[in-house]
Amino acid sequence: MKEVRKTREGVVVSNKMQKTVTVSVARTITHPRYKKVVQINKRFYAHCELPEIEVGQKVRIKETRPLSKLKRWEVVEVLG
Repeated sequence: MKEVRKTREGVVVSNKMQKTVTVSVARTITHPRYKKVVQINKRFYAHCELPEIEVGQKVRIKETRPLSKLKRWEVVEVLG
């Protein structure tokens, strides 16, 4: 059986760590009670070997094995 890894697209909000960026991924849901569309942001720590990633750039990340206590994602490509 082929293993499929999750991918997400988000915006880099911090690049102050070495070889790690913080990516904010936004998704929209409908509130179960009030039926209003709400945007939810979740931050992921992602491993990044690329030195040229700046805050505000859009990136694609994919799930990987645990690399540290909080890091379970890696940057695949820079989108814009």
